[in-house]
Order: sequence, then structure tokens, then C-alpha cells
Amino acid sequence: MLRSDTLFGKRDTNTPNPPMSTTNSSSLSSSSTGSSSFPKASVPTGGLNSSGQASNQHSNEVGSKLIVGPNIKLKGVEITDCDTLVVEGFVEATMDSRVIQISKDGSFKGSAGIDIAEIHGTFDGELTVRQKLVIYASGKVSGKIRYGNVVIEEGGQLAGDVQVGGTATQAKGLSVAKSV
Repeated sequence: MLRSDTLFGKRDTNTPNPPMSTTNSSSLSSSSTGSSSFPKASVPTGGLNSSGQASNQHSNEVGSKLIVGPNIKLKGVEITDCDTLVVEGFVEATMDSRVIQISKDGSFKGSAGIDIAEIHGTFDGELTVRQKLVIYASGKVSGKIRYGNVVIEEGGQLAGDVQVGGTATQAKGLSVAKSV
């Protein structure tokens, strides 16, 4: 049901309404007011281009994306069907996803099965990276770590039970540059 009431007006509980910021306002005004649901066209995660049209270049790459913003704490959840998780705050969860990106001030605690992990902040727990684990200079990863390939920038930290491709490796088997 289209919102015709005030911002906090009553809405139909059978039809979930997406946040107003994710719906293209031009598609709302072009739909008829007698419509019983929102138009199917909405702004993809790529946003709008300079002409106001929906940009489709990032929507195929990103898919479903969850952003936990700064100063947000998300605890005790299981994250499923999420292609990309961006952590700028604190997350305590279990998840299985394609990509996780932890910002410099972000922190993840729990277990995660990921294709690609980019760590600028802190990860603590059980991490299984099927393809590529990238730990940047400010990144700290600890716990039970499994990875396909690893890249550690100078200053990045990796500690705990670390295995590559099912074979246990010791810290001496990793080539990590020393921080100055």
C-alpha cells in the first residue's frame, strides 16, 4: 500500500514497506495512487547516476549488502543470504556470506564462512575464507583461521590456529612483513 498518511501513519502489515531512502522517488510519483503495492523498480545498491537514473553497474557485483554503521552494535544474530557485510561498528554473530569488509574502527566477533575477507579492523573467532583473506596494516585477526590465499600488509596481525587448504601451518610458514 502506498503511504498516503503522515510519516508515522498506519500502514498495511501484510505489505512490507522498504525504507524511503531506497526507493526511487520518480518511480513513486509515476505510479497510480490506487496501486496496492510499491512499484517493483527500486534504486539498486549502486545508487543514482548523474542523470538521476538507477545505476546498475554495482548491483550485479554487490547483490544484497548489509552495512553496520559506526557506533552500531549488532549482537547474537545469524546473518544469512547476505552477499556483502560491511562492518563499521561492532558485530557479534555467525554468518555465511560472499564478502566481509571490516573497516578500521569495525570489529567482528563470532564465526564466519566467507569467500573474500578484507580486514582493516578486528576479527576474533572462527574464520573460514574459501578464496582470499586480506589483512591490512591496521587489521588484527585472531582465533581459528582457515584460508585459501592470504595477503598481509605490513603491520597487519594474524594469530591463533591458522590453517591453509586443510593443512596446519605454523606462524613460521607465513610470510609476514615486520612492522617498523
